[in-house]
Amino acid sequence: MPDVRYVTQGTRAAIRRTTREDGAEFVRLARESAAFHRPWLTLPTTERAYLHYIGQLEREDREGFLVCVRETGDIAGFININNIVRGAFQCGSIGYGAFPPAAGQGYMSEGLGLVLRHAFGPLGLHRVEVNIQPGNKVSIGLVKRHGFRLEGFSPDFLYIEGAWRDHERWAMTSDMLDQRTGAG
Repeated sequence: MPDVRYVTQGTRAAIRRTTREDGAEFVRLARESAAFHRPWLTLPTTERAYLHYIGQLEREDREGFLVCVRETGDIAGFININNIVRGAFQCGSIGYGAFPPAAGQGYMSEGLGLVLRHAFGPLGLHRVEVNIQPGNKVSIGLVKRHGFRLEGFSPDFLYIEGAWRDHERWAMTSDMLDQRTGAG
């Protein structure tokens, strides 16, 4: 049964805002998927870490979404828009992750499409960026399928799992989404 709290929904996936009440479930999923995410990202695996995480998402320059299986409401993953800058820039940086066993089933791909339409629609952003470690072929495939363009390479870009990691910089602007969807 669909959750009435969904921001928007697609055929199989839906997105809703991440809340403090999601803490226990999110922490459980993060613990269960720690090896799956290594070395790509580190998630909050304690209640205290989750409180810090949700506190960051409650800032004005962030939007946090859970990607859910539309029919059941089960959490398939998360997508956050971080570091939103307004004014002449109108840009945000997207971070995401899937939780097994939903990984590889298309929920994150559909969820990313929903988040992009929300970012370029109601949020009014012009540009979104994604930074991905070069070895993360699954994540690179996801952004390529959505029409992101590779814009560069940043050595020692983010500190993850105890080391500074190189990242590729991928981006999309609102007109690129319009071209893909035939809108505009």
